[in-house]
Amino acid sequence: MPISEIISGLSDNPYFGAGFGLFGLGAGAALLRRAAQGASLLFRRHYMITLEVPCKDKSYQWLLQWITHKGARKTQHLSVETSFEQKESGHVKTKYDFIPSIGQHLFRYKGTWIGVERTREQQTLDLSMGVPWETVTLTMIGRNRNIFFGILEEARQMALQEHEGKIIMYTAMGADWRQFGHPRRKRPIRSVVLDEGVAERIEKDVKEFINNPGWYIDRGIPYRRGYLLHGPPGCGKSSYISALAGELEMAVCVMNLSERGLSDDRLAHLLAVAPVQSILLLEDVDAAFGSREEREQTKAAYEGLNRITFSGLLNCLDGVASAEARILFMTTNYLERLDPALIRPGRVDVKEYVGYCSETQVQKMFLNFYPGEKMDTACKFAQEVAAKCKPVSPAMLQGYFMFYKNSPIDVIANIEKIWTMV
Repeated sequence: MPISEIISGLSDNPYFGAGFGLFGLGAGAALLRRAAQGASLLFRRHYMITLEVPCKDKSYQWLLQWITHKGARKTQHLSVETSFEQKESGHVKTKYDFIPSIGQHLFRYKGTWIGVERTREQQTLDLSMGVPWETVTLTMIGRNRNIFFGILEEARQMALQEHEGKIIMYTAMGADWRQFGHPRRKRPIRSVVLDEGVAERIEKDVKEFINNPGWYIDRGIPYRRGYLLHGPPGCGKSSYISALAGELEMAVCVMNLSERGLSDDRLAHLLAVAPVQSILLLEDVDAAFGSREEREQTKAAYEGLNRITFSGLLNCLDGVASAEARILFMTTNYLERLDPALIRPGRVDVKEYVGYCSETQVQKMFLNFYPGEKMDTACKFAQEVAAKCKPVSPAMLQGYFMFYKNSPIDVIANIEKIWTMV
């Protein structure tokens, strides 16, 4: 039988015709679906830009705050973020911020519609924070990625404005640094009265280091600077470092070398990932390590305190893997307990003694607390203090002034109480 007759017979068969029609519809729908998927993929690749910001990224919180205040202000799907804000008076006020909740949101920025999708993975944790892993994804139609740069820069500037005039303290938590407490008001550097020339020398040296990175690079010198402030407790070492950070508009990262569980690897990692524009502060470094002779005599006392080794600390400070562009301050009450290898040039470039009050310091502190008094009165008070032949620390003197903060006459009349009030 000819093929044409067979085809003609099949076409006249109603069952075959219906099946062929259904097959044709299915194949056509599949082709259309695949074509739509291809077109969608092609459109996303060439005409859409997506920005993914994970919660681990530094700009994550900045972006959420920016979206809250500048972006999706009219969204109805919110979650609350409670924070605390410190006023100029020192009073702490509770603050509630409503940020976009988990899900999808839409806002308009400079004439461009941008979609926001905030997702949370309950099965995955951010180990540094102990919270579920989150991601914010921004999507827009177009090819101008500078819009995302503009959003991130605005978010950063907004965060800086919130902390303007304040200093942020960081402490080591796990493998990262976390903000410690509330941002503090900057303390005027001149309010910390050290002995004649000490504060000025340190400030000048730090600013010279910050402003001349090329000098170090041209000479092949590692671009980092180390400072050691030593002297009796209560003489203003930590206070001055905090005030200096405020003057330089930098944060302070406080590290405790005696912390249990601190290892050489973790210390090296923390020093390497310290927040930019920050001063690293190792307080009471003598409490972690004494001199080599002392460690040999009291070996059992040091065993088991932590897992950091003395050689590990030295390698972190100036080893081949140590961080660049770093300002490190160390403080100690007992300089003689420190190993010479720890405070040699290259690890500690500047050493300054911050001790008990000189007559000049007493005069300046007196005038700071009683600005209406004359210089002659301040000199008389300083001479009376010096005549007692007893050392007085700035902390002792400040506490004494606070007791008579409204009566300079009583301050002079009760000088003996400076040492009895401690």
